[in-house]
Amino acid sequence: MAALRTYNPSVRIGNWNEDIQLEEDTLKNFLEKRAKGELLIQKTHNLHAAMGKQLPLSVTQDFAVHFGDHVMIKCAAAQDQTKYFRDVNPRKDCVLALNVSDPNVLLEKNLSGPAGATGCMNISPNQRTVFRIEHPSGGFKGTKLTYGHPFYLVTVGENTGKMYLSSDKVTFNKCASKSRHQEVSFVPEPSFLTQWRVEHRNPLLRMEYEYEPVEANQELIFVHCKTNQCLAVEQDFRHRTPFGGEYEISAHTFLDSHKAEEDRNHFMIVEGVPGSSVEPVPEQGPPNSDFSTCP
Repeated sequence: MAALRTYNPSVRIGNWNEDIQLEEDTLKNFLEKRAKGELLIQKTHNLHAAMGKQLPLSVTQDFAVHFGDHVMIKCAAAQDQTKYFRDVNPRKDCVLALNVSDPNVLLEKNLSGPAGATGCMNISPNQRTVFRIEHPSGGFKGTKLTYGHPFYLVTVGENTGKMYLSSDKVTFNKCASKSRHQEVSFVPEPSFLTQWRVEHRNPLLRMEYEYEPVEANQELIFVHCKTNQCLAVEQDFRHRTPFGGEYEISAHTFLDSHKAEEDRNHFMIVEGVPGSSVEPVPEQGPPNSDFSTCP
């Protein structure tokens, strides 16, 4: 008697029913998340749209910086492109930016915890890059900021809450992640750690300019009041963020052979000027940059 054939290609073997059910559940879960806008790509797109909202800068009538002004903090590109042999790509123009790395941040009305600070190469006034200069006492709006006077640098975006630029001494557990220098971040509460002052770029003229009004759009030095370290752009180190590769920001004084701060410590307080016709640079979409050059 010939053996009966009990198997053919149409026969389902194994846990075929469970596999079909799992595929259906996966598809159903995907459709539900897409309908609620909970997919990672949707959250990232919403983060770009929210943080990319343009904000106006204050217009200075007397070319001076005042308490209450909305400004950007800009560091110009490297002056000597051959000085730093480690740089595959020389440092470009960048501005101080709030680093919002979690796409879930928009699920809350405001940021509630510390956030990082980076050097953004997209020079446009938006929710990440525009800050307000505040007096430590909370008043004096419209009063001129002077060299050597402490102040707060506060975020102003509707999705960024009220975060203060802060720094503290380097410890074993708290420092910049790549350069290992003094960490700079944004915190929700003001304190002595969030106080900064500005000094003249030329060390030989600092005593003469002390308590003089600070001019807008001129290079100067940001100094942390507690640690006496200068705000710096770590041009040798970059971070991957949802907005592309950005420079690390730290509080560290880089001195040259003449005991003067290097150009990575030089910043300017950017404001609008009367009659300026310069339009803000539009925010770019999600970057497709290659991070292979990031150290």
